[in-house]
Parts: sequence; structure tokens; C-alpha cells
Amino acid sequence: MPRKIIVVTTAYGHDYFHAQGGQIAVLPIIANAGADGVEIRRELLSDEELAHLPSLAFAVEVNNLLACYSAPEPLCLADGALNPCLPALLEETRLLNALWLKVSLGHFQDSSVLATLGDWLASSGVALVVENDQTACGTLAAMQRFQAACQAQALPVTLTFDTGNWLWAGDAPEQAARQLAPAVSYIHVKAAVADGERFRAVPPDQADPRWLALLNALPADAPRGIEFPLTGDSPIDVTRYYVNLLREEPRHA
Repeated sequence: MPRKIIVVTTAYGHDYFHAQGGQIAVLPIIANAGADGVEIRRELLSDEELAHLPSLAFAVEVNNLLACYSAPEPLCLADGALNPCLPALLEETRLLNALWLKVSLGHFQDSSVLATLGDWLASSGVALVVENDQTACGTLAAMQRFQAACQAQALPVTLTFDTGNWLWAGDAPEQAARQLAPAVSYIHVKAAVADGERFRAVPPDQADPRWLALLNALPADAPRGIEFPLTGDSPIDVTRYYVNLLREEPRHA
């Protein structure tokens, strides 16, 4: 079965989709390019849109797309406590009929919070994935510690593996893939190239071959999310090109 390709709405740039009328406006582009789904970003939804998530869910369904939901929130706050926003975010995910809610790890300290998290997930019926972000909270050591704690308590939380974010956090993506691959259920695909003292995201075929090769170390059945800039005269054509590239990219033993 061909792997699923998800397009993150921010790939088109804030200026573009705001000019087009918001995230709902890029759904036909994503669908016509042959992608399987869309990642809706909570930070880009207006208060009006947040109040009418079932309408957005209907638009996603009309375009024959799957939905994922990303919220710019940490799982754990600075004191190690669970983020109290999580139950509301899980409910928003349900209203959007999304496959999962994606958050960053935040300041996870110990497994004492996981029982409550398990209760929240069970009552919501929503899946949760936790992503390595670009901060000190998203290092390989932190993600390994969290994944091990979830495994020890049989908590059904998996990881989003962002291929480029490891560089911001000071880790090697290849080492992260070797350590975390079994727990990965979703892949954010982007290359990262040096830009002064920082990095910037670029398409994986416009950078070192390591970025496409890295995908071979990750689960073949994990959906791949396009989170690099999709720029060009035809948004549909450029999206279709990368949808096909990431779907058909061969895997080697």
C-alpha cells in the first residue's frame, strides 16, 4: 500500500494562504495534488474558525482528505506538570475528526504525570503524537526518556519525527532515527541548511542527499508530512511533485 502523504498548511507560507482566505483555501490544492491529508495548524485558526471546527472538518472531508491537528503547546509545563490545555485540545481534535493531536514534549520530568495523561486520552478517544521541537526540550535524550516512560506504562503515545529539528536541538538526525524509529508514527519531512548561525528549512531534494536517505531509517508505513516551503508559479504542480517524490522514494535495506 502506498505510504500516505500529508501536507502541512504552513508549507505554503502565511502570506499566501492568508491572501487566499485561510487554511480552508489550500484544501483543494492539496487534494488536487494527490496528497492523502492535511495538517491543520491551530495557531493559524481564527477564533471564528475555532468555534466552528465541524465546518472545517466537513471541508476536509469534501476534499477527500484526512486531517491531522497540530497545536503549538507543550505536553508538560516548565514545572513538569501536564499542560491543562490538553483536554480542550483533544476535544478540538475530535471535533475536527482528525487522526491525531500533535504537540511538543515540553518539560517532561518523570512518569508520574502519565497516568493522568492516559486517563485523558482514554476519555477523549483521540490519539496523541509528540514531536521533537527546536528547543532544548526536543533533544534526543529528552525524547528517549519520554518514549521509555511511555513504553514502561504501556501508554499509547507515539512520536512525530521531525527530520530537520534535530539540528536546532544539537543532535544528529541519523542517530535519532536509530534510537527512536520503533516509536515513530508520523514523519515531518524537511531538510535544514545552515543560514548564518541558524538553520532554515528547504525541500529535501535541494540539499544534501542525507535528508532523503534519512527516511530509509524510519518506519515505511509512517505517513510523511511535507513541512518545507512549497513555492512556485503553480502551487498544485509543486505540491504534486513533492507528494510523488515522498510517496515513491525507494527504500533500501
